[in-house]
Amino acid sequence: MSVLEAIVLGIVQGLTEFLPVSSSGHLVLGQALLGIRLPGVTFEVTVHLATLCAVLWVYRGRVGSLASGALRGERASWSYIGLLVLASLPAGIVGVLAKDWFEAAFGRPVFAACLLIVTGFIVYSVRLTSARAEDPTPSAGQSVWIGIAQAAAILPGISRSGATVAVGTWRGVDAVAVAEFSFLMSVPAILGAGLLQLRDAGGAGGPGAAVLGAGFAAALVAGVMAIRLFVRMLQTGAFYRFAWYCWAAGSAYLVAAAFQPGLR
Repeated sequence: MSVLEAIVLGIVQGLTEFLPVSSSGHLVLGQALLGIRLPGVTFEVTVHLATLCAVLWVYRGRVGSLASGALRGERASWSYIGLLVLASLPAGIVGVLAKDWFEAAFGRPVFAACLLIVTGFIVYSVRLTSARAEDPTPSAGQSVWIGIAQAAAILPGISRSGATVAVGTWRGVDAVAVAEFSFLMSVPAILGAGLLQLRDAGGAGGPGAAVLGAGFAAALVAGVMAIRLFVRMLQTGAFYRFAWYCWAAGSAYLVAAAFQPGLR
């Protein structure tokens, strides 16, 4: 892998990880349509670490406040941390109990394309519900619903960020507040995925330091930009426009698959 290829893949990872367009769906469709293959577990772990750092950088003030508040024993900080843990449970439980079923879904690109279209409707729904959603912080019940949305997003084609924000607004949580909650909730998910990949890497060799560094930097910068764009579009009421991309991408693949049986 060249440095340029690492930069391109890092940018794609950083953008699709956080924008409501499903990074896993793009991976499945890209592998089927373009023959894209990931460059190895070491590189995957590196770009996942970069996207984790992107969240921590954008929300460094909030993370620092929660950490310092927890150390001082502040109830509000511990309550918010508890809600993040609670919301993370559904994905962990579903991931363990239905691991084989979810893995099989990654081999069905037509299914992923259909779910990408579904994601479009989920994202568009925020336009209809965000004006009425005013709760500044999720309740325990709302957190569980947001966690269920994250669990559903294990499926390729369902956007984690899009689904969690949409469900949060459906349940009455302010769109920007639920976006912050969603991105902070992604920290253990991204960290867990990275650790699992690292375990699978074993002692195998991988790309050199220059390639890994380029991929890390590209994913970090793209991730920071994606998070800020995500929040900005929520604030300006333009978030629903991501739906058009999801509909176009999913539909285009289904049309291609209709004429090319190998894409099914």
